[in-house]
Amino acid sequence: MMVLLAVRAVAAPVAPAPVSPLGADRLLLIDPSSMPLAVGKATLIIGPLRRTNGVYAGDYKVKVFPYFLKSENGRLAITVSDDALAKVNQGKVTAITGLATTSGKSGRSRQIAATATPVDGNHGKLKLWFTAGGRKMIFEPAYHFAGTSVVGFREPPPAPALAAQPPGTLNVGFAMDGYSRSPR
Repeated sequence: MMVLLAVRAVAAPVAPAPVSPLGADRLLLIDPSSMPLAVGKATLIIGPLRRTNGVYAGDYKVKVFPYFLKSENGRLAITVSDDALAKVNQGKVTAITGLATTSGKSGRSRQIAATATPVDGNHGKLKLWFTAGGRKMIFEPAYHFAGTSVVGFREPPPAPALAAQPPGTLNVGFAMDGYSRSPR
């Protein structure tokens, strides 16, 4: 006697995997931008920003000419939710916020705000502002998205090792780009 068993498998419905908006895994590149000061100018330079958990993060520099001692550098973290990124991809003007934290012992943090005005899903203009020294600083750079790495971008090389110097001698590293670097 042969017994046939019929097995009926019932699969539980599976929710589709969430789809990240266009640009969620790409680098955000922001062009350098300057603003005039009473005497001189301030230039904002932001390195490539990588998105992790809804936050684009990377390095920044503010160079102040001729007041070089007012210049600063640090880390930038701009919060861009999936919804905000989707709005940008749809060509809608979107408000975003973030935090800039200076490097060094002080590690001062300041709130930043920005408005992204997309031209298309790959590039557009930013209006970015923050308060520094009691003054509202406003920069208006262009931005664009790039792949997951930037061809041609590389971290600055370490300063060359200097030969041992007699006691009391000061070693100073100097880079060809005009910025002094301490030897590593």
